[in-house]
Formats: sequence, C-alpha cells, structure tokens
Amino acid sequence: MDVVGRWYRNAVIYSLDVRTFQDSNGDGIGDFVGLTSRLDYLARLGVTTLWLSPIHPTTGRDGGYDVLDHYAVDPALGSLGDFAEFLDQADERGLRVLMDLVVNHTSNQHPWFTAACTDPSSQYRDWYVWSRDEPPDRTQGMVFPGVQKETWTYDETAGAWYFHRFYDFEPDLNICHPAVKAEILKIAAYWIRMGVSGFRMDAAPFVLEQTAPGDDSPPRDYAFLVQLREELSWNRGNAVLLAEANVPDDELLEFFGDADGSANRVHLLFGFRLNQAVMLALAREDATVIAETVEAMPQLPRHGQWATFLRNHDEVDLSNLSEDERADVFAAFGPDPDQQLYGRGIRRRLAPMLGGDRRRLEMAYSLQFTMPGTPVLRYGDELGMGEDLSLPERTAIRTPMQWSSTANGGFSTGPAEDLTVPMVQDETFGYAAVNVTDQRRDRDSLLVWFERMLHTLRECPEVGAGRHTAMTVGPTHVLVHQVTHGRGALLLLHNLGRTPAKVDVRTQVELDGPVLELFGDHDYGEPDLAALELAPYGYRWIRLRGGAGRP
Repeated sequence: MDVVGRWYRNAVIYSLDVRTFQDSNGDGIGDFVGLTSRLDYLARLGVTTLWLSPIHPTTGRDGGYDVLDHYAVDPALGSLGDFAEFLDQADERGLRVLMDLVVNHTSNQHPWFTAACTDPSSQYRDWYVWSRDEPPDRTQGMVFPGVQKETWTYDETAGAWYFHRFYDFEPDLNICHPAVKAEILKIAAYWIRMGVSGFRMDAAPFVLEQTAPGDDSPPRDYAFLVQLREELSWNRGNAVLLAEANVPDDELLEFFGDADGSANRVHLLFGFRLNQAVMLALAREDATVIAETVEAMPQLPRHGQWATFLRNHDEVDLSNLSEDERADVFAAFGPDPDQQLYGRGIRRRLAPMLGGDRRRLEMAYSLQFTMPGTPVLRYGDELGMGEDLSLPERTAIRTPMQWSSTANGGFSTGPAEDLTVPMVQDETFGYAAVNVTDQRRDRDSLLVWFERMLHTLRECPEVGAGRHTAMTVGPTHVLVHQVTHGRGALLLLHNLGRTPAKVDVRTQVELDGPVLELFGDHDYGEPDLAALELAPYGYRWIRLRGGAGRP
C-alpha cells in the first residue's frame, strides 16, 4: 500500500474530553448525546479523527485516568447505546474515533485491586507490583514531582507495598504477568469490535516496564507491542496505535519496531522533541532549533509517523531542554510560578501564552500543521480559549468548551455550581469573549481561519506523507522547508520574528511549471522565488509541483 493510502498519515486529530465538551441533560457533565449533537461542527471544522480522553467509570480523581472498569462507559457520560450511536453518527460524517487505552494502572477502587488487597491467594494478587519490604527507591521516579511524594505505598490490608508510577490511588498493573497481557489484549479487542479506529496508548513506556523494587532502570517488554498491534490488525486491519512516549532519542525507534516490517509495533508517536523545539523557537523568535530538529529526526520505518502538537491535555513539557533553554521558554510564556508545573512545564493554553496575538497564533498553528507528521489539535484551541489557573495542576487547561456567550458558555443548562469544571471567566479568553457562536458569525475569526487552513491541508497530502527538508535562507527568524512526495512538492515559509523578511530560494527548489500560492497570512501577489516576502509573523504555503488547481 502506498504511504499516502495509510489514513493516519493525512489525518487531523482533534483531542477532546466528553465530560467537558457538551452537556445534553443539564447535570453539568458532558456526555455522548451532547458530543453527538456537535459532530456537524467538528466535520465542518475539517478534522478527521476524534481522540477521546478516558470514557470509563472513574472515581473522578485524575481526569478519568483512575479507571474502575475497562469494559464500560461511565454512566455520567451515557449508556453503551449512546456510545454506539455516537460511533454510528461519527462514521456517517467520515470521522474516525480513537480511545485512550489506559492500561498502565487502575484505580485503587477497581475490583481487581480490592481483591488483590483483601485476599493474598486471589488470582489478581500478582496483577499488581508488590514488595514485602520497604523498597529503597520508594521516593524516586515520580511523574508529578512536588505533588506526588512516593512511588511505593504501603497498604495495611494487603500487608505489602504496591508500586504506582503516578498517584497513590492508581496502582500499576504488572506487565510481567501473562494474564495481565491477555487482559489488555482483550480490552483492546473489545473496543475495536465496538467500532473505534484505534487507541492513544497512555504512558506507553510505563506500560512496558517490568518493574521490581530497587530497579531504577527496568527493562521494557517491547514484544508486547507486537502482540497488541497484531491483535488490532486481526480485528480491524486499519486500526492504529498512537503512543505517548517521551523517552530519549535512542529509544524512540524501539516503539515503532524493525525497519523491515518484521516486528511492527506502534503506528504513531507524539513528537515531543519537535514540540519542545517549536516552543523554544517561538520563545526566542529564532527558527534555527526547528530546522536542526527536523534535520535530525530519525528515519522511521515505512509504517511510522510522528504526531505533532503545540498544546495537549497535559502541561507543556520542557524536560528535555537545557536549563537555559527552559528558562527562556518560562520567561516568555509562563514567568509566574503559578503558571508552571512539576518544575518542567507550563499549565497554560497557547492563546494566552502568546498574549492573544492573532498573528502569532496563526503562524504557530500554520507551522505545526506543516511539520512532519499528523497534527493533533486540542479542543477549543481553534477558538483561542484560555485557562483557569485557580484550578489545580492540569485541570487549569481542561475547562468546558465555550459554545456561546450565554450562561455556562452554552456548555450546560444546569446551575453553574453543578458544572464538572467551572467555565473560564477571564475577560479576554473566557466564554463571554471567546466562543463558537460569535466566531461563526465573523468571517475573519480564528475559527473561520482554522477551517480554511484545515481544508487547504486536506489538498496537500505531501505534508503528512512526504519528506521534509529545511533550507538555508539567511534570516534566523525565518524557517523555510520543502516537503516532497512522488510528483508533489510544497514550499513552506514561516517568520517567527516581529520584523519582515525576504528570502531567495531559487537555487534550492526544483520547479515543474508556474508556482501556486495556496495559503498565507495575506495576499503577497504572484510568488517570486528570488524575493519571497514575509510579514512579521507571516507564513506562506506555495505549491511547486503536482496537486489539484495548478494553472
């Protein structure tokens, strides 16, 4: 199969939480009936794939990630029938659905864990990771430093210490146990048979870790990814795995598998290195680090793909930047300690991070959506939504979707005090100022711009499937790169700086007839490759070869 034919290469993934998207019954919690009612909005926007945060029953202590039952839908979100109707209606509009696969841990209220604690002879005892003695590394390896105090907690009922990479109410499953592996495969097969197109695999490195007390570098069972991939393929041939794995560069390719296709693993990985390079470049208004990162990105197996993002459902993770680089990003986008999180990240949405500057927002998203990989867009970012820093940790950026300037932003008809998360009230980025209804009526709004950009991207399959090459052009605040695939070629220009620029690329491109301007921050006139102009924070997409609509 040609790589363009692999659907995930040219997808646009829209990340949302059903609980905060649309409430249909006034109880303050978003649900599947509400989400289904908004599918026309999503189809019009131009996204192709919906990635749902966890939808399972939960105690509500970690945004749904403390799962109580992997085979059920949280009753607050609706019934299994509501979920099936949502899948059917999404399919009618050509929208695929990815689910979060949360199998690194369970809730400590999960029946498996309660059975493991109360009965040492239970079949579920060995489904978790235990230590009779206090582990020497119990205060090491925390994912949430400053909030989380340990990774091993003593359970009085069990009479032993249990391991939890995340919060103490989320005990880790034991990937070494064959029954745990079999159960994960069964969970995945169940939801694939229900009709989803694949999974975003939460905390993929931790799922694979074969943890033991005192082992600060446990081996990973990468072979399990082959089993999981095969299970998906048997049930749905074009199902995909999108893995979250923020690991060192020399470990990234392990998640994709062998280049010859003999041991295929995941299809997509989030491009954390590229994300951090873009954030640093935006902060410094210097494109050099992006060009260097694009050129240094490893060659992926034929089936492999990056997933690009600017903001996701977590903090902006800057952990792989140097101390000086991280300080520059903090200074530009999160100087207040309350805007920072875990000593490594920023808990803000992009619009307030960029000061609401429409030019910079457009340029930043144009840049992301033309980078190597499949773009992921967080719900509400197409409007320029803000955050609520009065909420704890990551909840600050997990506020309800802003549909209108009416009560509760059109999210819910219930009392404001019943909302699962309060609406953003900020004068600049809150629902009264930033919402779908107002932007739908404004032909110059950010929402309408996103629609134009996404529909243009759909006519440029080279971006998702092609080879990206950065060019040397002179001004360090300008990034120019070319993407080619087959007979098609695009030239993509972005000015990260506040001063105008002009570049000459005549000797670095191959032409096949007249060039065609596809998209830009304004009308630059007929493209002149000897003197391509860029306004401050400007951007241009130019077709060099191939494609529809050529003169």
